[in-house]
Amino acid sequence: MKYVLAGITALGMAAGVAQAADDVTLQLKWVTQAQFAGYYVALEKGFFEEEDLNVTIKAGGPDIAPPQVIAGGGADVIVEWMPAALAARERGLPLVNIAQPFKSSGMMLTCWADSGITGPEDFPGRTLGVWFFGNEFPFLSWMSQLGIPTEGGADGVTVLKQGFNVDPLIQRQADCISTMTYNEYWQVIDAGVTPEELVTFKYEDQGVATLEDGLYVLEENLADPAFADKMTRFVRAAMKGWKYAEENPDEAAMIVLEYDETGAQTEEHQKRMMSEVAKLTAGSNGALDPTDYERTVASLLSGGSDPVISAAPEGAWTHQITDAALN
Repeated sequence: MKYVLAGITALGMAAGVAQAADDVTLQLKWVTQAQFAGYYVALEKGFFEEEDLNVTIKAGGPDIAPPQVIAGGGADVIVEWMPAALAARERGLPLVNIAQPFKSSGMMLTCWADSGITGPEDFPGRTLGVWFFGNEFPFLSWMSQLGIPTEGGADGVTVLKQGFNVDPLIQRQADCISTMTYNEYWQVIDAGVTPEELVTFKYEDQGVATLEDGLYVLEENLADPAFADKMTRFVRAAMKGWKYAEENPDEAAMIVLEYDETGAQTEEHQKRMMSEVAKLTAGSNGALDPTDYERTVASLLSGGSDPVISAAPEGAWTHQITDAALN
């Protein structure tokens, strides 16, 4: 009888091990905010748990570069903009896009209307605030396509290395600054500026929109069936979270606030952000649209003598995960 009980106990332990959830670490591109609501919703609503996943979401920040984190083994999957991911791939880090929750670009240049800027033809001679740390690539590509040098001078633009705030515009240090439709633009408005005092140029409207906030993993890991299965379940749950967030923006914003350990975010800003982010994820089921990819690559290659990438990438994206997740 003791032998039988021992056997049963051993079988029970084995079953427990087999049922243990798989760990997944996601590195975000920026701090906890509604830009990443789909992942927090999936965590809070148990969508990851339903897929037998134990997901850890790591917030980003000004000193955190997702490609460096995944290269160092600190994450299984990262949220990154495609220009930065492709540039990193060309430099030797084999990042692969496995899903694209964001269908549209939220990046734009926001300028003072009284600066006299009415179109890109008015940029020469101006000071423009630009984010770096991988976020500068869409801007540099745009200027290259316009034939505008970025080293200053009457025929070029002076690039002000912009922090992740709107101070350069408010303090009149720059004629224009980089903003997102869902974040920094509204920080300018909250600072007491009216929309009528501003002129905005959405990258998407200028024909230089590049894909943002895709999910990337290391190419070598996709060769492991267990890892690929884990990512399939992760993407399926994440997209369920994103669609829930689109349909319930206010609830999604409140969920994000629950996970903001800094306490820096406000309810008003996060609800507004979520309503804007929902416009960017709308139309995506998670699978990368090859047309959007080709548009991004074409934009990055069209930099004249100094393109963001020097050749069209190979193997930089796959439908392997989304095909399995969506089917």
